[in-house]
Amino acid sequence: MSTGTALATDPHVVSCTLAPRFEAVRTAREFARETLQGWGLGDLFDDISLVASELVTNALRHAIGAAEPARLPVQPGPRQASDTVLPIRISLVHRSPQVVCAVSDPSSSGPVAREADFVAESGRGLHLVDSFSRSWGWHPLAGAGKVVWALFEAAPETVHHAALAQAAGRHRRIA
Repeated sequence: MSTGTALATDPHVVSCTLAPRFEAVRTAREFARETLQGWGLGDLFDDISLVASELVTNALRHAIGAAEPARLPVQPGPRQASDTVLPIRISLVHRSPQVVCAVSDPSSSGPVAREADFVAESGRGLHLVDSFSRSWGWHPLAGAGKVVWALFEAAPETVHHAALAQAAGRHRRIA
């Protein structure tokens, strides 16, 4: 993960801070792949990856792009932590049989789904989020910023196989 830092204090709640660059979308997908595979839920990757890509792209376009000029980098060249906008963070939470993908960003403005225009090059992201997740929403964060989340259901057989794999890993028999 070239542009992010992953955090894991609870193995079922994992976050990655993303740099405010377009490479962050790829990093979010890599983070989702590694995390879901670690949980034995790799079959959810396609849906969660698509939603994570949309949410991170929206954060880059609307939250970072609309940030206060005083918080954007002042000069070209190496950036100081104090020179940049607040980061974007992606989090995955696994509470069987559900997985939540959440993206936080510095904007306090909520996402707005536009009327679907099938000719436009953009503007369908939230429709995709709605189509590929069980449900989604957003909440303001204390102080500033917001989190946009999407809920996914793991297939019962996926949860069962993941539980068997974990049990097998913890209780190995030596013959």
